[in-house]
Amino acid sequence: MSAVDQVFAELRASNRKAFIPFITAGDPDLEFTADVIKELASCGSSICEVGIPYSDPIADGPVIQASYTRALQNQIKLQDIFGTLTQVSGAVKTPLVTMTSYAIIHRHGLQQYVEDAQAAGIAGAIVPDLLVDESAEFADICERADFSLIQLVTPTTPRERAIRIANTSTGFLYYVSVTGITGERTSLPAELLDNVAWLREQTPLPICIGFGISQPEHVTRLSAVADGVIVGSAFVRRLADLETKSRADVVRDIGDHAKRLITALNPS
Repeated sequence: MSAVDQVFAELRASNRKAFIPFITAGDPDLEFTADVIKELASCGSSICEVGIPYSDPIADGPVIQASYTRALQNQIKLQDIFGTLTQVSGAVKTPLVTMTSYAIIHRHGLQQYVEDAQAAGIAGAIVPDLLVDESAEFADICERADFSLIQLVTPTTPRERAIRIANTSTGFLYYVSVTGITGERTSLPAELLDNVAWLREQTPLPICIGFGISQPEHVTRLSAVADGVIVGSAFVRRLADLETKSRADVVRDIGDHAKRLITALNPS
């Protein structure tokens, strides 16, 4: 059982939902990234998703794009990220997963990426641009290593294809709540709950919902059908506050928002 599987087994046993925050690695530097991950873990996050910056956004909205740009301007390297996560993973119990482009994994080497990630204490990878038609080799490597390969289903994914994606995923299935890019929204689509309910009938994997989730009302609504929620832009946006606030204040703001969302997701 992978670390991600263990998290969901424990959550189900206690009738709780997973809270999964996203943070960009290296914005503004890796020391700050480590501090934020530790704060999010101490607040009760179930899993922390760490974005590996890349220059060609896939579905990232302006907030995360800007964060990636800031990190890349500092010439951040994958091995440096792994080095920092090695230290962080040893200090927190919360499993870490990376969000990264398949181009980065392919360039690093499929087997090598999994080996280096696991050596850094990373439990899995979310790969938004890995086509299910081309995922067999990497999925096999991940399965043999018990390294979770978390793939995405969107509102426009044909149902037959959604089932194929679920069948090649491990850890959990990432359901994209809206058509479009990441970013905070005031409302979520009316058909979202029905779509997730259908998907739940097709796979035993936990289903976590991301994109556009930023408010306590969102997570309360989604807790009825989801096994967890993923929140990114609402945290990444606060990194820009470093221009006017101290690092300690920004870390505290991120932690306070995480606590509000976790309370809404798991009220008792």
